[in-house]
Amino acid sequence: MRTLPTGARTCVLCVVLVAGLCVLTGLDRRTPWDAVVLLAALYAACELLTRCRRLAHLTPAGAFFPLPLAAVFLLPPSAAALVAVPGALLGRVGRQPEGVRRLWRAAELAVAVWAGSWVFTVLDGRPPAPGGATGLGQVPALPHVLLPAGAAVLAFCAVLTLLDGAILATAERIGVRAAWRGLFLRGLAPHCVHGLAGLMTAVLWRSPYGPPAALFVLLPMYLSCWVFAQYQQEHEAHQTTIRALVQAVDLKDRYTRGHSERVGRAAAMMAAELGMDEDRREMLRFAGILHDVGKIGVPTRILRKDGPLTPEERRVIELHPEYGHEMVRGIGFLGEVRAAILHHHERVDGHGYPYGLAGNRIPEFARVVAVADAFDAMTSTRSYRRARPVAAAVAELQKCAGVQFDGRMVAALVAALDKEGWNPVVTADEWGDGGAGAAAGTVSADAGAGGEVDAGDSVSRGAGASLLVGQRGNVPPRVGRRGRRS
Repeated sequence: MRTLPTGARTCVLCVVLVAGLCVLTGLDRRTPWDAVVLLAALYAACELLTRCRRLAHLTPAGAFFPLPLAAVFLLPPSAAALVAVPGALLGRVGRQPEGVRRLWRAAELAVAVWAGSWVFTVLDGRPPAPGGATGLGQVPALPHVLLPAGAAVLAFCAVLTLLDGAILATAERIGVRAAWRGLFLRGLAPHCVHGLAGLMTAVLWRSPYGPPAALFVLLPMYLSCWVFAQYQQEHEAHQTTIRALVQAVDLKDRYTRGHSERVGRAAAMMAAELGMDEDRREMLRFAGILHDVGKIGVPTRILRKDGPLTPEERRVIELHPEYGHEMVRGIGFLGEVRAAILHHHERVDGHGYPYGLAGNRIPEFARVVAVADAFDAMTSTRSYRRARPVAAAVAELQKCAGVQFDGRMVAALVAALDKEGWNPVVTADEWGDGGAGAAAGTVSADAGAGGEVDAGDSVSRGAGASLLVGQRGNVPPRVGRRGRRS
């Protein structure tokens, strides 16, 4: 406990105190101890299974929440909270300090279960059983139970979200907004599944078949949680794969370190503005992150060259979209991302590379990534080119809409920036008066290994010139292999 920050210690102690009050103030001679002991023992036994090495990888976190949630629907608030404590104290803990983590988990789960049971009781979800000296509630019939049960699950999820965010903010010192961002929505779906299984357990428990019948719910409940956990693990594996690829690019091209993550963020902002669903927004974020993965196949001496490129070196640089496409071809979950990697240097006027596609023939993901890529490169300072202010970069994108960039994508970025803003790595203002030249769109004669020029007069120079945005690899189009403009 002493190793925790003061705020975290205070948070843990307060929640433990609240949990103690929730449990101890409501227990009396009417408490149905037989049901409390049986449910608590079942939950503790299930959580003990997670500590077995052979079973640990098969047991997702929270897989046995339906048991304390069944207590929510069967028992008074204090008794329900007590059911959660032994299992939470005995379950698997993956990180140190184990003792504090067990205590915290038991306390927060007890408070969440108490809140859910209280809401269920207040909404008349559990009228007293005939001769109700035992205090064990009779779960009402469907569909009347669904409203109070749903409200109880929401209360359970909300309390867990509140407490998880609080410990993240105090122990991990994460920003307050970041600590709670997305926690409730991420937990809502699995908690609703757990709540449904807990309600089924409670209904069977109070049926003529008695508590043994309720145990039959545990196996399908566990299997459903296991399937959901496998999906989460697969998603985490996807994230790990992408991080490894991006790290390889960043290590090789030190000038653009962090650029991929920012392009992914800008692409996701644009996707939300374009009304894409959550799955496509996530894929578009991956596309932005991985758009330059092909640079792994470009010789390091070219990527890090300080002076202008030779024509042969420029041809090598122009191959990086194709290299990237080949690298990720076998990664099935990427889908449309592969097309974005291959075509993010195409232009809507048909003078881009590698294949000279024009207009709507360029995949939608590629058109989004092209704008996000250009915007971040213009607003980031590199060793060979000064950054532009955000306003100047936006003006340049708008100037080139319909020539190099899709106008709809440019408008989406502008709208997203108006809502969310943007923090460039280094703005042109940090260069003093010298930043004015970059903002004015002058041609850079010594653009470095990318052979790049600034964007300001790209349109006036005509189709043979390219909007060059300060990223190595953004090079003018050429007549390339196979006799095509690429």
